[in-house]
Amino acid sequence: MKLPGKHQFGEIDGKRGTIVEKGASEERMQFLKTLLEFNGFEVLIQEEKQKSEEDPVKYTVGVTDLIFNPTIWIYERKLKTPDGKIVTQSYWFQETENTSPQYWKKKFGY
Repeated sequence: MKLPGKHQFGEIDGKRGTIVEKGASEERMQFLKTLLEFNGFEVLIQEEKQKSEEDPVKYTVGVTDLIFNPTIWIYERKLKTPDGKIVTQSYWFQETENTSPQYWKKKFGY
């Protein structure tokens, strides 16, 4: 997965904010909510409309901070995990809980 380069704005439950992710599963929504609240953001959650009752429930996750951009915050190393480590792209996408390999080491194999 890649981080979004485009900064998305929207309205969730009548509050304007930055859209962090659309179409998130409940597990993913809980992960992002916990991580973002730990980093001091007011998190906005909205259940998306289902096309049919058999479809899984998906969520839109946002924050009230209009200048928040996950890509910038991850690469500027501003986001922290609850245990105080730096959030990497792999951690953000829940590919690993290991935050020590930085993005440049993962790409080039150092």
